[in-house]
Amino acid sequence: TSGPGTTNVVTGVGTAYADSIPMLVLTGQVASGSLGLGAFQEVDAFSLMMPVTKYNYRVLELPQLPRAIDEGWKVAQMGRPGPVHVDLPVDSMNSQIDESLLCQSYEIRQPKSDLSNIPEAVQLIKTSRRPVILAGGGIIGSDTSEQLVRFAEIIGAPVVTPMMGVGAIPYDHPLNLGTLGMHGRLSAYSVMKEADLVIALGSKFSDRTYSPHTRVSPGCRVIHVDIDSTEFDKHKTAALNILGDLRIVLDMLIEQCAGVATHPEWLAVAAGYRAKCASCKTDYDSTPILPQKIMHELNKFLDKDVIVTTDVGQNQMWAMHHLNIERPRQFISSGSFGTMGFGLPSAIGAKCALPDKKVVTVTGDGGLLMVVQELATAVAENLPVVICLINNGWLGMVRQWQKLFWDKRYSATKLYDSNPDFVKLAEAFGARGVTVEKPGEIEDAFRQAFASDRPFLVNILADPEEDMVPMLPPNPAIPLVRGRCGF
Repeated sequence: TSGPGTTNVVTGVGTAYADSIPMLVLTGQVASGSLGLGAFQEVDAFSLMMPVTKYNYRVLELPQLPRAIDEGWKVAQMGRPGPVHVDLPVDSMNSQIDESLLCQSYEIRQPKSDLSNIPEAVQLIKTSRRPVILAGGGIIGSDTSEQLVRFAEIIGAPVVTPMMGVGAIPYDHPLNLGTLGMHGRLSAYSVMKEADLVIALGSKFSDRTYSPHTRVSPGCRVIHVDIDSTEFDKHKTAALNILGDLRIVLDMLIEQCAGVATHPEWLAVAAGYRAKCASCKTDYDSTPILPQKIMHELNKFLDKDVIVTTDVGQNQMWAMHHLNIERPRQFISSGSFGTMGFGLPSAIGAKCALPDKKVVTVTGDGGLLMVVQELATAVAENLPVVICLINNGWLGMVRQWQKLFWDKRYSATKLYDSNPDFVKLAEAFGARGVTVEKPGEIEDAFRQAFASDRPFLVNILADPEEDMVPMLPPNPAIPLVRGRCGF
C-alpha cells in the first residue's frame, strides 16, 4: 500500500531516527504521472519523512533504483546512523532491470574527524581527581564497549549511562554506577554532582540526561566526544569538543592515558554509592506483586544470550533499573522517542534477527493493548517470544505524574475496568499464557514461558499504586522523589 502504509510507518521511522538506528525505508507511491493530482492513496511522503530521516530519494525511473538503494544504505550508516527513505512510484516498480546493477559493493566512509584536541583532553584527564565517564548509545553503535571499559579502568573513572547506553558496560562491573535520566539511579546522580571532569562519549546530553537535578558542579569541566558536531554545546557548553569516530578516539585516549594516576579516595566514594544502590531490596513477597519482585525473578532466567526489549512507561524504567544486562545490544528500548507499543514488535524483530536466542519483552497493559494484534504475527511466523506483562490496570507513568504533580486528578489513565482477559486473548491468537497473582508463582510461570515453543504471555497482576522512583520532578524547585530504600 502507499498512502496509509506510509503514514503508519512514520512513528517507527521517527523512533529509529531518535535512537540513531540505521534503516532503509521503502514506501510505495502512486504512478509518477499522477503525483500531485490527489490520486487514490497519494500522500506527500517526502514532506512526511523529512523530519525523521537523514535523506529522501524518489525513484521516478527504474535505472535510478540501484543508486538510491546503494547511496541510501551508505547514508544510513555514515556518521550518526539513522533512517533513509526511498519513495517508489508504482510504475517504476512494474519495470525490469538488469540484476547485476543491484549487486554493487560500497564502502561506508565516516565523516572527517578533528582530533586536534586530544592532547588537551589527555591533560585535563591527568589533572582531574574526580573523573566520570558518561557513556551513551554511541558506544554501542560503534562497538567500543571493550575500549570503554579499558579506558575507564586506566583512568579510574566511574561510568554512568543514559538509557541508550545500557549494556555499554556490564551491570556487575565495579565502575558501573548505573543510569542517568528522569528515573536514573541515585548513585549516578551522586557521582555526576561531585565530578570535576565529565567525559561524554557518544551521548547527546539530552534534556532527560542533563536536567537541573543532574547538572554538574559549576567548576566541573566537560569533554564531549561525538561523531555528530550538531550535538555539541546544546545543553552544556563543553571545555573541549572532539569530533570523531569513537573507535579512533578511544584508542588514542587509551594509549596516551597509560600510566595516569588514579585516585583511590574517589573510587571509594563511587563504590560506596554503588553499594548503597545494590543494597536496595527487590525480593519482596508482598501482594499485590511489586514490579521490583518481577524483575528479581526475571533475572533468574537472564544470561548474556537473552535479548530483553521493553515497552515505554514504568515497565521500561523498572527493567532498566533492575535487570542484569551484561553486554551491548542485549537491552533494546525506545529511549529517545518514548514510543508506546514498542515492546512486542521489537521482540518479534529481535527474534527474527536472532532465532536461536531467547527473547523476552517487558511491557505494560497500556503498551501491549496498542499492538496486541502483533501476537498474530508472532504465532504465524513461529516466533516463541516471552511477554512479561506488568499488569497494574493503569497507564502507570501518567497516573504517577497525576498523583505527584496534579493533586491526584486522575484522568484517562484507568484501565482495570476495561482490560481484557489477556491470557484468553493470547490463546485466541494461538499463543499460550498464564496469570500470576502471588509472588511465589512468578518463577514457575517464567520457567514455562522460556521453555515454550510458542509465544507465551505471563500476565502478572502488579501493585497498581507502586510508583517508579527515584524520579526527577519536571520543576527543579521540587525535591527529587526518592525510592523505597531512601537512597
